[in-house]
Amino acid sequence: MNAKTLLSKKPLAAVMAGAMAVTLPASLALPVATATAQSQSNDLSRATRALRAITTLQADFTQTDRAGNTVSGELTLRNPGRIRFEYEESVNMLVVSDGRALTLVDYDVQQVERWPIRNSPLGALLDPNRDMTRYGTVQPTDSDNVISINVRDPERPEFGVMTLIFVEDASAPGGLELASWVALDSQNTRTTVRLRNHRYGASVPDSAFRYRDPRRSSRRPG
Repeated sequence: MNAKTLLSKKPLAAVMAGAMAVTLPASLALPVATATAQSQSNDLSRATRALRAITTLQADFTQTDRAGNTVSGELTLRNPGRIRFEYEESVNMLVVSDGRALTLVDYDVQQVERWPIRNSPLGALLDPNRDMTRYGTVQPTDSDNVISINVRDPERPEFGVMTLIFVEDASAPGGLELASWVALDSQNTRTTVRLRNHRYGASVPDSAFRYRDPRRSSRRPG
């Protein structure tokens, strides 16, 4: 379809609006750009406050890898920096953070991996020093009730990228509920986590963020 045919199929008002958009002085677009930037800054600040307002959060989750494989479980979060992914019975592993390090425990192979939370894409969620207002950018969404924040440190690409999705909810801390996130690590491995059945404010003991080390059972006594 050529340009003339395309224009003939548009209402006259739409064509005129398009022409005005082309011919308006560039200086008149500045207030619009400024308003957009201010709105994005407000959304970023709101999302940051909402995360910081969470004392504890428990929710059911589904985790999907880049191949489409999905597992489920229960998430427990306690600020600052503590999180636990308790997987379904068929998945014999655990992911837990004690506020300093994120630990992956694989009981099937008796293996434990640890790394500082700041070095993980989850640092955007867990590390109180990973300031979203400094490293985050607001991404466009299809809904006025959804805020998408992309968090990355341009000076430390090895930390990966995390995209946090918030939904307006007056009952959630800060008026925003963390609905899902997509983590992309430095090896370009993508993981999507979706939350539901959020519960806030319950007392969560320190023991929830500890784990049984599977390597100890294989060590020789003494």
